[in-house]
Amino acid sequence: MSESETKGAGRPRSAEKDAAILRAALELLASHGYTRMSLSQVAAAAQVSKSTIHLRWKTKADLVTAALADLRMAEAPPLSGDTRADLVAILEDFAATVTRVRGMALIGTCLAEEAHTPELLTLLRERTVLPRRSLLRQVLEQARDRGEIRLGADLDASVSALLGPFYADYMAGRGGHMGWAADAVDLVLVGLRPSGS
Repeated sequence: MSESETKGAGRPRSAEKDAAILRAALELLASHGYTRMSLSQVAAAAQVSKSTIHLRWKTKADLVTAALADLRMAEAPPLSGDTRADLVAILEDFAATVTRVRGMALIGTCLAEEAHTPELLTLLRERTVLPRRSLLRQVLEQARDRGEIRLGADLDASVSALLGPFYADYMAGRGGHMGWAADAVDLVLVGLRPSGS
């Protein structure tokens, strides 16, 4: 957010304050978890008033998911055009981001809070899950257009198959093992090969 951008007709928003608030939210999310962190704590850590946060984000769910989206956008690897390398890089970045912010605990919280705070899961999907899936699908679509993937392949199922091992391995107690992303990509790409190749 640039210095010149404004919220409504008010004075310009400060990019430095935005960054400080988002950084504080991520740090508190990692150290306290979603349920135990508060907007007052974020305000204190970012050295801003609580009203400054409310001018930017309506709820804690809004702030947390905006912080996660900002982190994802800041660190997403640029695409190279090499299907395997791009898919591996996206998955490794995904895993690093989830690990850094204790994302599995946040996902669990979002699911547990769905009945009481449905907007948390909705915002998490909109701001982090769906953009990551879209990026993976974009790589697969480009590969299909180059003839590397058979026509008619279910790319949404393929995206789920790429991301699934991370969650399954975490639940099985073997999360973070070296090479998981490359293994997942190789398995999926084998299944997507055009007939006769």
